[in-house]
Parts: sequence; structure tokens; C-alpha cells
Amino acid sequence: MEKARSEMGLLDRTFRISLLLKGLDGVLELIGGLLLLLVTPVQIGDVARFLTQHELAQDPRDFVANSLLHMTANLSGSASLFGAVYLLLHGVVKIVLVWAVLKEKLWAYPWMIAFLLVFIAYQLYRISVSFSWGMVLLTAFDIFIVWITWREYRVRRSRGRTPEVDAARPRSSR
Repeated sequence: MEKARSEMGLLDRTFRISLLLKGLDGVLELIGGLLLLLVTPVQIGDVARFLTQHELAQDPRDFVANSLLHMTANLSGSASLFGAVYLLLHGVVKIVLVWAVLKEKLWAYPWMIAFLLVFIAYQLYRISVSFSWGMVLLTAFDIFIVWITWREYRVRRSRGRTPEVDAARPRSSR
């Protein structure tokens, strides 16, 4: 019994920490989207060259520095606008859903799961087109978040008691 209680506590803490990481990711996406709206592709290329010049002077074949330069060299105005809109929408939705799940709003759990499943499908497509360990790790994390959110949703729903229900219930029946 004690072991089950400690495992639940660990899973609950893991769930909250994972959600907070997702929320932080949403905030970073918002910031990135705003930056893409405010900064031109030429300026982004200039910053990338400035940030990588020292590393490339030491090692002209540095993979990370060359990849960053390659990505920013091919950035167009329309790609920058698409990226900005994508990041802003994705960030806002993620922040709202994370907030609602942390507030234990029962409606938010299925939406969070559905939202993540759509992006997992997209990420799997991206992995099949252009393999990246970073994308694999992000996808694995999202799959974990879906599982733990589903688990938490089932627990909350089976209890039939959430802060929403408690707030709506008359005091005499609590």
C-alpha cells in the first residue's frame, strides 16, 4: 500500500514537472514567434554568422555551426512568416492547455492528448523525411506526456471529483 502511494506521488510529480516543461516550451515558442515577426531573415542570418564565426574559425567543419548557417541562409520572408504564425499558434494553444490541465479542468485533458497526437504524427513524418535525434527525443517526450496525461485523466474522471465539480457542488453535499 505504501509503495503504491509513493509511486502515485512520483507519477503525480512527474506529470506536473512534464506539464511545466511543456508550458515553458510554449512560452519559448511564443517568444520565438514574436522574434520571427520582428526580425528579418537577413538579420537572422547576420546573427547566425556572428554567433558561429569564432567556432568556425577554430573548426571550419563544425556540424552545429554549419547547420545553423545553412538553415538561416535558406530562410525567406514567407518561411519566416509561416514559422512565426506556427510558433505563435502552437505556443498559445500549448500554454492554454497546460494551464487548464494544471488547474485540473477535466475538458482540457482530452484536448491536450489530441493536440499532442496531431503533433506526434507530424513529428513522425518529419523523422521519416529527415532523421534527427532531437526530433526523436521530442517525439518520445510527447508520447510520454500523452500517456501520463491519459493516466491522470482516467484517475480524475474515475474519482468524479475535480476542483470544477467541487466548486459547483453546494457546500452541504461536500
